[in-house]
Amino acid sequence: MTPRTALGALHIGALMFGLTGVFGKLAAASPTIIVFGRAAFAVLALAFFARFASNTRWQKLEAVDWRRLLLSGLLLAGHWVSFFVAVKVAGVAIATLGFASFPAFTVILEGLIFRERIRANEIVLVTLVSIGLVLVTPDFDLASGATTGLLWAIASGLLFSLLSLANRASSARIAPVQAALCQNVVVALCLLPMAAPQLSEVRALDWLWIALLGVFCTGVAHSLFVASLAVIKARTAAVVFALEPVYGITIAWLLFNEQPTLRMLLGGALIIVAIVVSSRFAGGSSKKAVAVEAASH
Repeated sequence: MTPRTALGALHIGALMFGLTGVFGKLAAASPTIIVFGRAAFAVLALAFFARFASNTRWQKLEAVDWRRLLLSGLLLAGHWVSFFVAVKVAGVAIATLGFASFPAFTVILEGLIFRERIRANEIVLVTLVSIGLVLVTPDFDLASGATTGLLWAIASGLLFSLLSLANRASSARIAPVQAALCQNVVVALCLLPMAAPQLSEVRALDWLWIALLGVFCTGVAHSLFVASLAVIKARTAAVVFALEPVYGITIAWLLFNEQPTLRMLLGGALIIVAIVVSSRFAGGSSKKAVAVEAASH
């Protein structure tokens, strides 16, 4: 794979990640069903990729690895469910921008958990994201669906931040595809008891959207990221990943007529700039950490 091809694959992967909220909106099923189905189809797609990817090496997992994967799988399930609740309540644009607040949570949590000093550029990041979220919020009435949806989306960003920290702790030992596959197995098994009574009521068309969500927005998108990282720097991949909200909001605008207001666009621009700046300064992120993080959304 040439650098140009790898960069193209990264953008296609980011576009597929951006379609996550769109497919969630199209599927009339509950968030529990959507997440269960997404994880189940993702397991199949990732297993297929691992079977035919010659450079995929499986690590023998120890007890500590299983504990970390169980924890990260539970965080992933909570992250996805809260994100799709936000999509159902407030729409794709607000859900995507609320979730995009996760870099600010990562900065704060790293400082609290690892006792790291917060740098000046990270303070700017948190400030930009905070201002962006205020602008994105149409009003501050908790009875409003948009405000409630944004809160769910912010909760999704918080859980994703915790998931990213958990993934980085184990990314040195476990291959990205192996970690993503195991995490999706945990998600599917956790949600199966709640999803099982509703499975017979899911329409065939909804299964199509859920299958596309699991195969393309998780399995294929993650596989493209993993393949591209053999050529592209982790920092470059993280910046491309930051374009996910742009793709998602644009497609939702075209499909659902979710026309963002000028205030929302300004807030979204601040959040996306913050993500890009965060990615440029994240020189210590490994390729494995970026690949596993990308698979989590």
